Amino acid sequence: MSRHPEVKWAETTDKIFLTVVLADSKETKVNLLPEGVFDFSAKAGPEDHVYELKLELHDKVNVEESKINIGARSIFCIIEKAEPERWDKLIRGGKAPHYVKVDWDKWVDEDDEGNAGAGDMDMGGMGGMDFSSLGGMGGMGGMGGMAGLEGLGGMGGLGGMGGLEGLGGMGGMGGMGGMGGMEDSDDEETANSGDKKDEAVKEEAKAEEQTAPKEDK
Repeated sequence: MSRHPEVKWAETTDKIFLTVVLADSKETKVNLLPEGVFDFSAKAGPEDHVYELKLELHDKVNVEESKINIGARSIFCIIEKAEPERWDKLIRGGKAPHYVKVDWDKWVDEDDEGNAGAGDMDMGGMGGMDFSSLGGMGGMGGMGGMAGLEGLGGMGGLGGMGGLEGLGGMGGMGGMGGMGGMEDSDDEETANSGDKKDEAVKEEAKAEEQTAPKEDK
């Protein structure tokens, strides 16, 4: 049996700030329709309890301009209204369910909207995503698609670091074996110097023969 997570909301003339309070959510799916229908489902807790939510918002919304961020402790949405006007309530029709509450920390009175910073909230560094970019959010299960980061299997591709073996060219340091070639050149120099010494000895021998007194015949 599914459970309902706590929902907190606040508004300005052109936006709804909606927070689904659910820590460490998994397999999170969210869908927002232009008619103002907000669907949510996720698993959470050590026993992976299923949490579901369907809210019919007071009026139509602009899905393309709306944003969502899935954090460690909550799912925060900035929903752009289709028409800029105060709703004064979140849910269409009667009284809101008991798990829907006003978020006084984000609430901005209409008279205060012109003040600097009032209602000036965005995803900032929260890495918010467009609802529309999530394929109509047919499932933020796409967030489960964060597991799709495994699809980056290229990370496993760091195993491609194993490709450092491809540097087997380091074995190419064996090319330093060419240094052995330097030893060969040393041998050649030694051999050459040896030849020069032999020639010098022969020259000295000739000189001695020429200077030696000739015997009388």
